[in-house]
Amino acid sequence: MLPRSGDVLHVTRAASVQFKRRPIKFRVIRVLDWPTYHGWLWLEGYELDATGDAVRRRSIFVQRAGLEQISAAPQPRPHTALRPRRPVVRTPVRVG
Repeated sequence: MLPRSGDVLHVTRAASVQFKRRPIKFRVIRVLDWPTYHGWLWLEGYELDATGDAVRRRSIFVQRAGLEQISAAPQPRPHTALRPRRPVVRTPVRVG
């Protein structure tokens, strides 16, 4: 699973030994394009408290296979240009 912006993850020891004692909830801002080992990635996002509020911004180095998704990011809305448009009603304008 490759996280997307807005995903909420449960990050435990399975993802990295730094989370051995205290797993965290993490809301992804983006996956950083930094060089890593195969199967590892850098994530930038927010550590969340028990109520889901952001308490600290962090960059974490984790194994992709060890991430557990709590909730997925909402699906992006369709672009406005793809929606049908209403016809414009044009009326004459009096000048002068």
